[in-house]
Amino acid sequence: MNILSIQSWVSYGHVGNAAAIFPMQRLGAEVWAVNTVQFSNHTGYGAWRGMVLPPAHIRELVAGIEERGALPGCDALLSGYLGDPEVAEAVLDARARVLLAHPGALYCADPVIGDDNTGIYVRPGVAELIRDRIVPAADILTPNLFELRYLTGSPCGSLDEVKAAVTSLQARGPRRVLVTSLRTHDTPADHLDMLAAEDGRFHLLRTPLLPLAVNGAGDAVAALFLVHCLKTGSAAAALGAAGSSVFGILRRTAELGQREIALIAAQEELVAPSRVLVPIPV
Repeated sequence: MNILSIQSWVSYGHVGNAAAIFPMQRLGAEVWAVNTVQFSNHTGYGAWRGMVLPPAHIRELVAGIEERGALPGCDALLSGYLGDPEVAEAVLDARARVLLAHPGALYCADPVIGDDNTGIYVRPGVAELIRDRIVPAADILTPNLFELRYLTGSPCGSLDEVKAAVTSLQARGPRRVLVTSLRTHDTPADHLDMLAAEDGRFHLLRTPLLPLAVNGAGDAVAALFLVHCLKTGSAAAALGAAGSSVFGILRRTAELGQREIALIAAQEELVAPSRVLVPIPV
């Protein structure tokens, strides 16, 4: 597998490409990383150093990869946080270049817009561009519950409402949808759900709620879901594999009391999860 991953980068910790590259490599994928920012750490710390890389830089790097004759071998494009509308346009341009070289390549978009704790935290114009341009272009979409509400206008208070919202989202483009960090009226208070949808079928993965608050888990699960979709061709199987690995990593993170996800300490969870979780049809 060859995956072009266009995301942010931090030197300290694990978010964006720093959360996605290693898990994909550990599962056997070659990753061509293009960074959209170069920060010392994720912005959740309240202070950071570094710079946002210009969209022209992203286009130049993708063009350089294209000039090496590599794009016909590109199996998938993965994108995450898009700090600026012009960055989103650069990602869409990369998608067009990849599809021209390899029409069967998948585009997996993590539509990073915000969450319940912060609301929308991307720059003006980004959320709308994701809704109107990224969603129709994606083959796989991995929103959290807040993002699903924004993209569909649904309250998503119950599992049935979430399923209806996902169906409306799929009608606009993405064949596979993974809803992460899902809590509805149907979720027990001490658990957390993920829901995968494909071809009119839905599968739910329910895990115990762990006592931690970290960044980067969504970036890691999107990357893992993409790799397992490529390996298995099944959203349900990819949900089980990705969910089992992420739960194991987060459980180890909680044991260590870390603020950053324990990708390195718990790396065996990527290839041989200590607890295999099985999604159920819903």
